[in-house]
Amino acid sequence: MIIGDNIMKYKTIIVEEKDMIGRITFNKPPLNILNIEMMQEINHALKAFQKQSLKVLIFNATGKAFSAGVDVSEHTKEKVKDMIQAFHDIFTNLYKIKAPTVALVNGAALGGGCEVATFCDMVIASEKSKFGQPEIKVGVLPPVAAAIFPKLIWSKKALELILTGETISANEAKELGLVNHIFPVENFESEADNFITEKLASNSAIVLQLTKRAFIEGATKNYSESIKKIEDIYLNELMKTNDANEGLAAFLERRQPIWKNE
Repeated sequence: MIIGDNIMKYKTIIVEEKDMIGRITFNKPPLNILNIEMMQEINHALKAFQKQSLKVLIFNATGKAFSAGVDVSEHTKEKVKDMIQAFHDIFTNLYKIKAPTVALVNGAALGGGCEVATFCDMVIASEKSKFGQPEIKVGVLPPVAAAIFPKLIWSKKALELILTGETISANEAKELGLVNHIFPVENFESEADNFITEKLASNSAIVLQLTKRAFIEGATKNYSESIKKIEDIYLNELMKTNDANEGLAAFLERRQPIWKNE
């Protein structure tokens, strides 16, 4: 299913949904440079997916890079405000996606591309992938990385990556906690798809969404505040769903649950 195709004809991305798995594919090879047009299309797709009940939303890419970053030619005095607005809207809209989000990185994720990938809830990378925030080398800084890296990885190393513009390998990124899994290049797509379908999408959509909400509460608030909110989610939302009761009953009856995703 093509999402939003009757409203917008996408030129730089491919947008699909099948079996409650959404997919946004960067389709401006070879480097998938993020210009304003492409960012506006990504935002349109994300807003459409906000209205969908999903199990997973995937970001991936055609070409040799996931994305080499934002178009430097649009860092002009005339365009920079519109460019920053469109770019930051991606993360506002991505934050509103209820389902878990996964970036599949099979190549370079640099600058804005690195920020999009690492902002996702999980990152699956191939062995040839590399990550970096080289903005410092052209005299600017990466605002989203400055906001999220200290929350994701050890702050001293996070600051070093931003200050030096150093590019690191998939293995280094995994050691730092920026990458969840690394798969071989030759069967990257099949391995990644198997992980998503078997480990994530095999679960209930509504339970995945509520679990993500609970995790965000824990990550953004102190314990005494977060546990109250998580308890409310558990008792007043989760336990009123069909799938929570089905999952518990299936366990007691020693059978596989049959999810209704509600």
